[in-house]
Amino acid sequence: MAIPPQSPPPPPSWSRSVTETVRGSHQFTVRGFSLAKGMGPGRHVASDIFAVGGYHWAVYLYPDGKNPEDNANYVSVFVALASDGADVRALFELTLLDQSGRARHKVHSHFDRALQAGPYTLKYRGSMWGYKRFFRRSLLETSDFLKNDCLVMNCTVGVVKSRIETPKNVQIHVPPSDMGRCFKELLSLGIGCDITFEVGDEKVSAHKWILAARSPVFKAQFFGPIGKPDLCRVVVEDVEPIVFKAMVNFIYADELPSIHELAGSVSMWTSTVVVQHLLAAADRYGLDRLRILCEAKLCDELTPETVATTLALAEQHHCTELKSACLKFTAVRENLGVVMETEGFNYLEETCPSLLSDLLATVAVVDDDPASVNRKRGVCVNETPVESVEASERRTRRRV
Repeated sequence: MAIPPQSPPPPPSWSRSVTETVRGSHQFTVRGFSLAKGMGPGRHVASDIFAVGGYHWAVYLYPDGKNPEDNANYVSVFVALASDGADVRALFELTLLDQSGRARHKVHSHFDRALQAGPYTLKYRGSMWGYKRFFRRSLLETSDFLKNDCLVMNCTVGVVKSRIETPKNVQIHVPPSDMGRCFKELLSLGIGCDITFEVGDEKVSAHKWILAARSPVFKAQFFGPIGKPDLCRVVVEDVEPIVFKAMVNFIYADELPSIHELAGSVSMWTSTVVVQHLLAAADRYGLDRLRILCEAKLCDELTPETVATTLALAEQHHCTELKSACLKFTAVRENLGVVMETEGFNYLEETCPSLLSDLLATVAVVDDDPASVNRKRGVCVNETPVESVEASERRTRRRV
């Protein structure tokens, strides 16, 4: 009797633990350093919050030092964990930039060198690493690091992450979706269009079933109980051609179109004005995602010249987050006077006088609560318990 062949033994299994750092950098500029002096020991100027490795961080500069016993002889600099997290392990680098052009920067770095105790562990929100005696202030004020009363620092954070690698027999690359590109091409070629919109002096062709799938207003207009499925021409009023084309482009591609491509190089339309009108059109046609995208873009593009008209728009279309952002932007002391001199503010007074009460309330909150403008003005007065990590690798619990 023949002996059946034995199956080959399975290949040995394996896995690999990989520990690495996820790095990110933030440049923090302090203008008016001489005016920040005299705040008192333990009080700091804060950078904006930045994200690295799934956590938020901030840089704290203490013009009069962190500890009273140093008698304001030293400037202190710390990096703080600004989000919730337990036992976050990280490496840090602080660089004070030489502004003479000779690149003689002052660098304190954990990267590219061995650490006897390993990365630093930040145990909770507010934990910090840094130097109480980062620089003697008298030397700093006569150095090339301070130019035109301005300091520039780079902060690099490397968050330690661990992962397990295992073998993969087959890996197939899946390309990203191109559905939006295909539908947009269908629109641009005009293939199968069955509806034409007359908007001002321009005509825009589209597909009723695509419009109806995306907009409840178009769905009701074409296929609702009193809709007209055979309709082939619609006159659109109170919407500019560039705005309507932008809206239709979004319906097909599901992304904000390039305003410059739609308007042309000679157009007097600015991006902000188009997006303001586009938000109103999105609200009119029930395109919630487009409305939120417009809110986000307008929030990013706020300036003293545009914030008043954007605020009025947010009030009219019930955009609560955008309204709040506009009020806070306007209430900042450096912005308020400039905003009140604009034509947009005059329009705001005429069309939405109730917003003036909201603005006064926001200004009062900003003036009464220094912490509420910490992100705008960079000054922190209220102190919270933190864990301080010295350059000598000692970890002590203190109150900043």
